Amino acid sequence: MADLPDSVDRHILDHRIVLALKAVREASGCTLQEAIDIFEVRYEALRRDRPEEFHLSREEYGHNVYT
Repeated sequence: MADLPDSVDRHILDHRIVLALKAVREASGCTLQEAIDIFEVRYEALRRDRPEEFHLSREEYGHNVYT
């Protein structure tokens, strides 16, 4: 995975999914599908390593987000 700016983690933790995807694409120059894949890997790593920083449960997190 490409080196991602700190803003990606902050966007993920603050439930700003679209901004996180945009930051991933800008940092890596990847396609939207690749950004989604990178997002998923980073999301899972953050859930594992920093669960206390999420404001929404895993079940609530992706509601009303369609890609």
